[in-house]
Amino acid sequence: MEPLTPLKILQTRSVADLVREEIIGLIKQGALVAGDKLNEVDYAQRFGVSRAPVREALRALEAAGLVRLEKNRGVFVREIAEPEARELYELRATLDEMAGRLLAPKVTPAIAAELHEWLERLAGVAATGDMARYFPLNIAFHDRLLVLAGNATLTEFYRQAMDRMHLLRRRNFNEGLGTPASQKEHREIVAALTTRDPAASAAAMRQHVLNGYARLVQHPPAAGRRAPRR
Repeated sequence: MEPLTPLKILQTRSVADLVREEIIGLIKQGALVAGDKLNEVDYAQRFGVSRAPVREALRALEAAGLVRLEKNRGVFVREIAEPEARELYELRATLDEMAGRLLAPKVTPAIAAELHEWLERLAGVAATGDMARYFPLNIAFHDRLLVLAGNATLTEFYRQAMDRMHLLRRRNFNEGLGTPASQKEHREIVAALTTRDPAASAAAMRQHVLNGYARLVQHPPAAGRRAPRR
């Protein structure tokens, strides 16, 4: 990770905001996993900033439910367990359902073509088995559906939920679990959206999330996986 440049700093609301986004990016990439310790000094040096914005960023991440502060021990990436995992998937299923209902009537030939391009890109990357590339592309696809739905508040709440869900979902993608099933469900979502049927689109998007949760609980962490770093 390169230090934050003056240009990057000027282009954001604050240094702390950018540090927070960079750390969230590390979580999305799988470079940080549940149990990893976030050392304030290390991250200040890594990003080329003072400790104050790192401290502020860590407080914001704690408020967002991504890290936990342990007195006299430090800050750690949170472990998401039941029932929070179930609640997060239930929330996302509701948000996706609403997005599908809103988006379907807005699907034009241009949007339909874009969605099919997304399917081709996802399938192409999945075929390589490169989960490091597939995971962020999958995130971007779903985020694009929310943006196209046209409700900014819905998108904001969706992104907040997804930030926490990154702590859960990457495990299954890293192991390839559910990728073929996800591809099939993506096709079903796009097929429903291109018919401009709100009910079918809402149902397809909701079911995809619920199926994702089912895959998660069917494949708990196996012995021998990387132990959390303290």
